[in-house]
Amino acid sequence: MKIRIAIIAGLGLALALYLVVYVGLGAVFAAAVAVGWGGFAILCLYALGLFLILGAAWYVLLPDSARARLRVFIWARMVRDAASEVLPFSQLGGMVIGARAAILHGVSSPLSFASMIVDVTTEMLAQIAYIALGVVILSARAPRTSFAASLTTAVVIGLVVAALAGGLFLALQRYGHRLTERLAARLLPRALGTAAAVGAALNAIYDSPARVGLSAALHLAAWSASAIGTWIAFRLIGVRVDLASVMAIESLVYATRSAAAFIPNALGVQEGAYAVLAPLFGIGVEYGLAVSLLKRARDIAVGVPILLIWQGVEGQRALAGDSRL
Repeated sequence: MKIRIAIIAGLGLALALYLVVYVGLGAVFAAAVAVGWGGFAILCLYALGLFLILGAAWYVLLPDSARARLRVFIWARMVRDAASEVLPFSQLGGMVIGARAAILHGVSSPLSFASMIVDVTTEMLAQIAYIALGVVILSARAPRTSFAASLTTAVVIGLVVAALAGGLFLALQRYGHRLTERLAARLLPRALGTAAAVGAALNAIYDSPARVGLSAALHLAAWSASAIGTWIAFRLIGVRVDLASVMAIESLVYATRSAAAFIPNALGVQEGAYAVLAPLFGIGVEYGLAVSLLKRARDIAVGVPILLIWQGVEGQRALAGDSRL
C-alpha cells in the first residue's frame, strides 16, 4: 500500500513539474514571486481565517447535550486539513487525524467520529451546490468552443453522479448503521470501544435537521470565501479577473481534486486543472500555475506549524499515559 501511494504521488509530482517546465519555469516563478512576502503573509492569514468558518460548520453539528468548545473543532479542522495537504496521505487519512485531534481535547470518540462523518457529508453537499454554480458561470462566461462544451457536459455528468452518491451516503448514515459501524471499527478500532456508539451519535446529530442544514450553509460560505482568497492571489500577481470567473475556476479545480481524492495532496491534478481552466477565462496558463504553486506554498507554511504543534500535544499525551485512543 505504501509503495503504491509513493508511486502515485511520484507520478503526480512529475506531472506538476512537467507542466511548470512546459509552460515556462521562469514565467511561472516570476508570477508567483510577484506577490512578495507581504502578499504571501496576507494569503496565509486569510487561509487561517477560513478555519473559523470550517470549524464552526463542524461544531454546530453537536447535540446541545454534548457541546464542546468551538475552538476544539477549529483546531481539529486545522489539523485535518494540514494533514491532508502536507503529509503524503489521502484525504481519508487527514480526516482520521482530525477526529483524533478532537478526541485529545475531550470529545468522546464516537461523537468525534460521527460528527466528522456528517461534517464531511455537509461539506460534500455544499460543494455540489458550489460546483453547480461554477458550471452556470462556465456556460455563461467561457468561449463557445467544442472543448468548453465537452468540459461542461463532463462536469454536469460528474455533478449528477456526485449528487446521487451524496444522497446514497446520506441514506447510509441514516439507515445503514451496520455498514457505518463496520467502517468506523475499521478506521478507529481502538478509539471507539464499541462501534454501535457511532450509530447512536449519528442519530443524535440527524435528529436536528436544522443543525445539519446550518453546517451545509456554513460550508457553502467557506467554499465561496475560499474563492475570494484565490481572487486575491490572482490580483497580487497582477491578473485582473472578476470574482465570478475565479469562483468558476475554483469550483471546477476542487471538483477535479475530489474526483482524484486517492492521489496524495492532489499532486499534478490541481496543477493540471488550473492549466486547463485558467485560459477559458482569459488567464494565462503561467498565472494559473503560479496561483497553484502559491497555494501549495501557503498550505505548507500554514500546515507544518500546525502539525508540529499537534505532534507536540500527541507526545505530551503519550508521556502522560493518556489511553483514550
